[in-house]
Order: sequence, then structure tokens, then C-alpha cells
Amino acid sequence: MNTKFLSTFVAVVDCGSMAAAARQLNITPAAVAQQTRTLERQIGAPLIRRSGHTVVVTEAGAGILERARNLLRDVADLHTVAIDDAIGGELRIGAGGTALTGIVPDILSRVIKKFPQITVSIRTGLSIDLHRAVENGELDAAFVLEAPFALNKTVSWKLVREEPLVVLAPQNMAGCDPHELLATQHLIRYDRNWWGGHQVDEYLREADIVPIERFELNSLHAIAVMVDRGLGVALVPDWARPWPEKLDVVRIPLPLQCKPRRVGVVWCRSSIRIRLLKAFLQEI
Repeated sequence: MNTKFLSTFVAVVDCGSMAAAARQLNITPAAVAQQTRTLERQIGAPLIRRSGHTVVVTEAGAGILERARNLLRDVADLHTVAIDDAIGGELRIGAGGTALTGIVPDILSRVIKKFPQITVSIRTGLSIDLHRAVENGELDAAFVLEAPFALNKTVSWKLVREEPLVVLAPQNMAGCDPHELLATQHLIRYDRNWWGGHQVDEYLREADIVPIERFELNSLHAIAVMVDRGLGVALVPDWARPWPEKLDVVRIPLPLQCKPRRVGVVWCRSSIRIRLLKAFLQEI
């Protein structure tokens, strides 16, 4: 069985259509259809069903999907297992949005320069989802916020950066009392569904501040732009640069002590790529 056909099948399921899978795989839709039909003949059952311009996985397809993912992962691991002296192979990491643009590029530039045989695939997502992906073996490591729960014994976590909360305000409000700004100006709130947003909510409660809420969103870069445009103030972690360019904003420290947002790396201790991970962690 050609593993390329399995890879095509997984791509079709993940993308939701043959056209989208073709774009991802950089082949024609006709080639995607042909490879899928060949795999179905080898398996002896239909794996997907067309529904307009999209596809739906069949019961048989759903039954082999996870095994196909595992098989493709094992095939990708063969290169890592075969390498003896040199540190090389593929490293699968995850990162949230601000980590991906802030701390990750600098770390990766050092890793690739020191170990040119390493290739890296990167997945973006929420910290909680990336935690699960590392625990499930889908990722080798991920840059995530410190989890508000006990970690699985199969993984470890290392602190990389602490980011204290600050009030983000237009430049003309520099020198103003941060609590007064939070109580009297419209608040552009950091999404409470995110772990960093929970810390913001906790601080507001502890300071007995009832904000005048205007927006709530999960992008720190977008929040900074909105503050720059005069739409309100924000209480956010002082995240790693780069920030959006040419913002006329000020970061005001808080008068009360509060727990900072803690960004770190979580990794699987039993990963087959443990030699790669050790080199990666050393550079961090």
C-alpha cells in the first residue's frame, strides 16, 4: 500500500474537499481523486462520499482514519530513528499566536543554525488544545501558557517567559492612574475564554473594578490596534515583541501585585524524537 495515498486520504478528510486537499498537497484534484479511489480499491470499501463540493467520511473511512494518522506519523519517524551521530529529523511543535511571532522565531533561528538537519513543522492553536496534542503524541513540544491544572505524568513543562499585566492606553493618557482608567474608560477586554483572559478577570475582581465593557476579543495585537485608535483601554499581559508597527500607546504598570502570565514549553518525555527535543530545549 502506497503511504502517499493514505496521506492524500487524510488531507481530503482534514480539508473537507478534494479541491482544498489538492491545493495543500500541490497536486491536481484529478490526482487526489485517483489516489483516493486506488486506496479505496486496496481497502475494499468506500472511504469518503461526495456531498456537493465537499466530502463526508464514511463509516469505513472513519474506522481507519486514526490508524492512518498513526501510520503516517511512524513513517515520518523512520528518518529520526535512522540518524545515529547527527541530530536531525522532523520536530513537530505548537505555539500560540503571540509566542509564534515573539519568542519562537528567535529560538528556531538558533536551532536551525546549530542543527541544519532539523526540519520543523508548526501548528498554531489555543494553549489547552496544544497541551492535549503534546499529551496525545501529535506534537513533540509546544509553547503554551502555564496550565491551571496538574499535568499528565508523560509530559514536562519549562518556564520561558513571565509577562506581567499592564494597562494599555493611548499615549495621551500616560501618567494617569491605571485603576481610574480601568474604571472610567471603555474596556477592550482580553477574551475570558482564554487562560490569559482569566488572569485579567481575576485582577479586576480583586481590585474591585467594574469596567465599562466595549469589546471582547482574543487577539492581543488587535487589542493594541484598537487602543491606538482611541476605542478604549485594555488590561493585558506585556507580551513579547514584535507588536504592530507605529502604535501610539503607553503601557502602565499596575499598583497591586498580580500573578504574571507565564509562557513556557511543554514536551513529551517519551517522544521518539527525544534527542531532537533535548537539543531544542537546550537552545530555549
